Amino acid sequence: MDRIPILLDTDAGSDIDDAVALAYLLRQPRCELLGITTVSGDVQQRAAICEVVCAAAGRNDVPIHLGRREPLLDGPGQPKVPHYAAISDRPHRVDRPENMAMEFLRQTIRSRPGEITLLTIGPYSNIALLFALDPEIPFLVKEIVSMGGDFFGVDRQEWNIKVDLAASAMVYRAPRASHLSVGLDVTEKCTMTHEEVSTRFVGEPLATVRAMAEHWFTHAGRMTFHDPLAAALIFRPELCSYVSGRIDCRDGLTRLQEGEGPDRVAKTVDSDAFFDEFMGVFTASS
Repeated sequence: MDRIPILLDTDAGSDIDDAVALAYLLRQPRCELLGITTVSGDVQQRAAICEVVCAAAGRNDVPIHLGRREPLLDGPGQPKVPHYAAISDRPHRVDRPENMAMEFLRQTIRSRPGEITLLTIGPYSNIALLFALDPEIPFLVKEIVSMGGDFFGVDRQEWNIKVDLAASAMVYRAPRASHLSVGLDVTEKCTMTHEEVSTRFVGEPLATVRAMAEHWFTHAGRMTFHDPLAAALIFRPELCSYVSGRIDCRDGLTRLQEGEGPDRVAKTVDSDAFFDEFMGVFTASS
C-alpha cells in the first residue's frame, strides 16, 4: 500500500471539523502523518486538542508545533479556542515553544522534496510566512490542499480566508506548482445532524471528538465536514469534480479565473461516497 506523507496545518478548537479531519487522518491507512502545526489565537490550546485526539488514536508519536498567533496585517483573528474546555482535564502539554511551526514545516518538506502533501485547514498565516521565508517550498511539495474560499456560489468571505486577509492574498499570489482548494460551496453539501454524530461517532478517536462536538452543538444544529472533505480528497480525488485555473484572492473573496494556472478548485462532490470513505476508515480499523 502506497502511503502519502502529509503535514497538517490547523486551527483546531474553533470549528469542530478540524478535529474530525485529524481523526480521519489518524485512521486512514494510507496517511503518513508527519506532523501538525497550529495557527491563529491560542495555538497552545489548539496543540493540546491535537495532542489529545492523537493520544486517543494511540498516536503519541506525531510532532505538534505552534505557529503564528496573530494575523499578519489585517483580519479579525480568532483568539478564543472554545472546544479546549472539552479536553482541558485530560493529560496534555502546555509548554510547547512558540513559533516553531514554520521551521519545522520548512525542514520537513526540504528533507523529502516532491513527496509531501501540505494540508491547510485553518487561516493561512503559517503558510504565508513559510512561503515568504522560503519561496522554493511551494515547488518542493507534491501538492498543497486547502479548505478555503467560496468559488461557485454567491460572493462570501469564507472564514479561513477572512481571519487573516493579507496571509490569504499572499498564499494565492505566491508562485506555486499545484494547489487544490476546497470551498464552502462544496463542503456545505457534507453534513450530519447531532443525532447522526451521536450514533455514528463511536470508538476512538471519534468518541473523543464526539465529546468535543457537544460544545459545537450547543449553538449549531448540524456538523459540516469542511475539513474532512479536503483531507479525504488526498486519498480519493474522484469524490469531487474540479475546475483548473488561477485563484484571485482579494478583500476576502476568492474567484477562479479558469484556464492555465496552478490552481484546481473542487466544483461538485458525491456526498454519499464521501461519507462511505470517511466512516469506512473507522470501520476498517475497529
